[in-house]
Amino acid sequence: MNNVKTHSNISKVHETSSPHWNTARRSRTSQLSVTVNGDNSLTDQYGRDFIHFCTTSYLGLDYAQEIQQGAIKAIQEQATLRIACSRNRCRLALLDNYQNALSDHFNAQALVTLSCSSASAAMLPLLASGIFNGGIKPLMVFDRFAHYSMNHLKALCAEETSVMTIGHNDVTALEDICKTNQHVIYVADSFYSMGGISPITEIVSLQSKYGLGLFYDDSHAMSISGTCGTGYARSFFTELPENTFIVASLAKAFGASGGVILYGDKNITPVIEQYGGPVNWSQSLNAAGIGAGMASLAIHHSALLPRLQKKLSDNIHHFDQLRGTRGDSSPSPVRLIRCLSAEECIWLSTKLAEEGFLTSPVFFPVVPKSSPAIRITLRADMKKEQISVFLTKLNSLMTEREVLNEKPVNF
Repeated sequence: MNNVKTHSNISKVHETSSPHWNTARRSRTSQLSVTVNGDNSLTDQYGRDFIHFCTTSYLGLDYAQEIQQGAIKAIQEQATLRIACSRNRCRLALLDNYQNALSDHFNAQALVTLSCSSASAAMLPLLASGIFNGGIKPLMVFDRFAHYSMNHLKALCAEETSVMTIGHNDVTALEDICKTNQHVIYVADSFYSMGGISPITEIVSLQSKYGLGLFYDDSHAMSISGTCGTGYARSFFTELPENTFIVASLAKAFGASGGVILYGDKNITPVIEQYGGPVNWSQSLNAAGIGAGMASLAIHHSALLPRLQKKLSDNIHHFDQLRGTRGDSSPSPVRLIRCLSAEECIWLSTKLAEEGFLTSPVFFPVVPKSSPAIRITLRADMKKEQISVFLTKLNSLMTEREVLNEKPVNF
């Protein structure tokens, strides 16, 4: 039997990373059970109060009264939480109304899923099969830092076609592949979950030159960028080409629930609904999630959205200015504070938690083994004073850690 694992090796990942996850649990930087005290303020099971610095609700819409009321109203009007059936068999008409509204919003076909992960799970194997390309199977090329929700589908895609991984944002390597392969689909994030942005201008140029297919996860850019918050990847196209697909979370900056698949050819909708994995066999988004999403759409077409986008941008610039970041600030709200080891990033996150700041220590497999870090995420509703106090404490702890650098970290 061939035991060489080309695209997946969960047992090895578990063996390598579980000691660090165990340490994170013991140090009370993971597996927290929290209650909400107010906007971006949490209390955990140990009685610690936090300002949330690892949130993905970048615009602060997770506390918007309009969205909460939208969820309540939808349940009351539908007189049920959900239709207990595969959406391919039977679904609330409200879902169709929501998808039509999202299609108008994005000027593309929109299909709502239970999460962005289920959106990728539905689409990537279908694309690998060649079912949308006359049966011609493409070469699936994954960016090395593509999100886990896409990366873990490599093995399934490899059952259908050839799969390979290239270096992060390596446009040169991608063009070399396009020169020698007629049908290529590139799989990547627009704004990466661990910071950084895809060079989409250059990627779209390759698409024009070679007919490159694109699959982008736009979850961390949705709502915070683009006119009316349509996202980063979508902003590069007037109309979505038939070989371009965008998935995104509706539960991050969008402030609601679920995920969405965006595509240009409405004729493929029945194929996705019938053969798209969790889109077919799972139940559909419930009434509360749909009502919340409709309320969020109203916010996206109001004067409030650009104000929130501006507040977030100002906070990002404020953070980078205080950190002494050189050059222009990235529009991504994600920042990484690099550490020397997984133990060090857990130590730093633990100390920050003791000071009332909830951050996320990230280590393999979330990031490469050589790149452990503290992950910081910024929000529109953060006060500049909170950011300043946080950075003061962070800098103090980093100085303290440098002094202790030769000593072991104990938990």
